[in-house]
Amino acid sequence: MFHVAGGLIHLLLVFAVISLILHFVMGANDNIGILMKQLAIATILGLLVTLVACGNSNNSGNINGTWTAALTNTAFNFATSLSVNGDESLSVTNFSFSTSSPCFVSGESETGSFILSGNFNGNVTGKFQFTVQSGSPSGNTLALTGTANGNTISGMWTLTGGTGCNGSGSFTMTKM
Repeated sequence: MFHVAGGLIHLLLVFAVISLILHFVMGANDNIGILMKQLAIATILGLLVTLVACGNSNNSGNINGTWTAALTNTAFNFATSLSVNGDESLSVTNFSFSTSSPCFVSGESETGSFILSGNFNGNVTGKFQFTVQSGSPSGNTLALTGTANGNTISGMWTLTGGTGCNGSGSFTMTKM
């Protein structure tokens, strides 16, 4: 939306410069006066459209909030709160698995990223990556890679690590 508004502003500036040049070169000719009025009206209407487009920007759609995740072929369902930072990394808080597992006993660390590809009327789309590293026992990694579309993130997960801590499948995350 901002690219369109920026383009319109540049176009309006070009019309304004042309209007000024015509005014000074042609003088107060009646035919030119009518043209000037038409250009002025078009410029004002264009500015109004541009202001409405800029003022109608909706940033309410994002992935910030509380999410629940359901992973197929495993018991590693979880809930967490996500917030996208300015560098597209994720701040992760309140992470917890729904069930206990020998792969993730305690001290997990979570990291991730979200690369926005669109925000159309609050419906956010983009690429999502999320990783959970085990603290104790060490060496287990749960990695999720998917796509956000509105209040849903879906994709594939893999678990790599020690004995019994390997697998893969699909996942769906839902914003609460």
